[in-house]
Amino acid sequence: MDIDKKVWEVLCSEEDISNRLKELGQEISDAYRDKKLYVVSLLRGSFVFTADLVRKFDIPVKIDFMTTSSYGHGTESSGSVKIVNDIKENLEDYHVLVVDDITDSGLTMKYVMDHLKTKNPVSVKCCVLLDKPERRKVEIDPDYVGFTIPDKFVVGYGLNYGDYYRNIPYVFVVTDKDR
Repeated sequence: MDIDKKVWEVLCSEEDISNRLKELGQEISDAYRDKKLYVVSLLRGSFVFTADLVRKFDIPVKIDFMTTSSYGHGTESSGSVKIVNDIKENLEDYHVLVVDDITDSGLTMKYVMDHLKTKNPVSVKCCVLLDKPERRKVEIDPDYVGFTIPDKFVVGYGLNYGDYYRNIPYVFVVTDKDR
């Protein structure tokens, strides 16, 4: 599919994302006030969301990154999750918040959260920009959600297609219509 020749339908505009980030930033700041917060951003898709989100916090936060793999270059998850780069720091005194761009099957988030729990943090919760509950394959409900969306393939604002389009400042759906 050549998405440059397709119509892009905006699902979450720049303004929608900005407004929701302010709300999430305040909600998370209030929840973790006077606690040691450690944000774990799942690369690569969440780097834009994480950077914008943590700048909305009004509390101290430590940030690190994990790299996982489950998609490859396709549009569907392979169903198999592996950790490519792990957190090496001791998490025992921290409340961990895993941040990702999207939860659909839930396989990656569940796998990462279960893995991080073995490092004995005080708590482990998750925050996602986009939640696709229709596609869930495991029992997991993100603790903080930017937007709940329908089961459509989305791109932009960190989400890629063929390793491109992460820099688009909004989330869009690629339609079947040609431009």
